[in-house]
Amino acid sequence: MTRYFAGKLGEALVAIWGVVTIVFFVTRFLGDPVALLLPVGASPEQMQALTAELGLDQPIWRQYITFLAQALTGDFGQSFQFGRPAIGVVLERMPATIQLALTAIALGVLIGGTAGAIAAMRRGSIAEFVVMTLALLGQATPVFWLGIMLILLFAVDLGWLPTGGYGSPANLVLPALTLAVFVSASIARLFRSSMLDVLKEDYVRTARAKGLMPATVFTWHVARNALIPVVTMIGILTGELLGGSVVTETVFAWPGVGRLIVQAIETKDFPVIQAGVALIAAIYVATNLIVDLLYALLDPRIKGSA
Repeated sequence: MTRYFAGKLGEALVAIWGVVTIVFFVTRFLGDPVALLLPVGASPEQMQALTAELGLDQPIWRQYITFLAQALTGDFGQSFQFGRPAIGVVLERMPATIQLALTAIALGVLIGGTAGAIAAMRRGSIAEFVVMTLALLGQATPVFWLGIMLILLFAVDLGWLPTGGYGSPANLVLPALTLAVFVSASIARLFRSSMLDVLKEDYVRTARAKGLMPATVFTWHVARNALIPVVTMIGILTGELLGGSVVTETVFAWPGVGRLIVQAIETKDFPVIQAGVALIAAIYVATNLIVDLLYALLDPRIKGSA
C-alpha cells in the first residue's frame, strides 16, 4: 500500500509542476501589467523602472527558473495589485471558499444520496420518476440563473435572507443551496445507476437468500459497493468547488478564491494568478489521493491488488 501511495504521490507532483508551468507561460500572453499599475501619462522611464523592479525585463526562461525556484519554497512573489505576498492574498480567501464548498458538498451528498437510493429501491414507481426528473432539471439549470432566482424569491420577495455578502450563516444559505442543487442532482443519478448495477449481482441475491435483514443487505452489500463510483464523483466535485465557484461567488459577492483569480486576470496580477492556480492544483491532487485511499477502504480487492 505504501508503494502504491508513493507512486500516486509522484504522479501528483508531476501534475502540479505541469499545471504551474503552463500557467506561468500563459499569463505572459495576457499583456503588460505595468501600464495598469502606473497612472495615465506615465513616462517611458517610469514604465521601464517598474518593469525592471517587477523582474519582467528578464528573458522569459530566466523568469521561469526564478519563479520555479521561489515556488518550491512557497514564495510566488509579491502581488502587483495588493503589494503583499501573493500566496498570502490567496490563502486569505480560502476559508470562504472552503466554507462554501464543504457546505454545498454536505447538502448535495445528503440530498442526492437519499434521492438516488429511493429511486433505485423504488424502480418503476412515481417516486423514481419524480427523483430523476428533478435530478435532470438540477443538472440542466444554469447556476447563475438559479442563483438569481433564489435571490429574487428568498431575499427580495420574502426578505428571509440577504442577497449576498459574507460573514454570517444567513449569507451562506443561498450560495450553498445554489451549488448543492447541481451536486445533489449529479450524485442522485450516479448513485441510482450504481445501485441498480449492484442489485443485479449474485452476492446480493445470496445475501437475501440467507435471510439477512433488508437493512443489512442494503448497508453492507448494496450501498457500500455502489459508493465506489460515487466517491469518485464526490472527489471531483469537491476539487472543483474548493478551486472556487466563480459564477456563484460573483452572483452572491462571495469573497472566494475563484473570484479572486478572475479579478487577478483582469488586472494582470501574475503572482496571484500563479499562486491561486498552484493552490487549486494541489487541492485537486490531494482530493484524488484521498479518493484513491477511500477505494481501498470500500473495496478490499483494490487494496489487495495495490
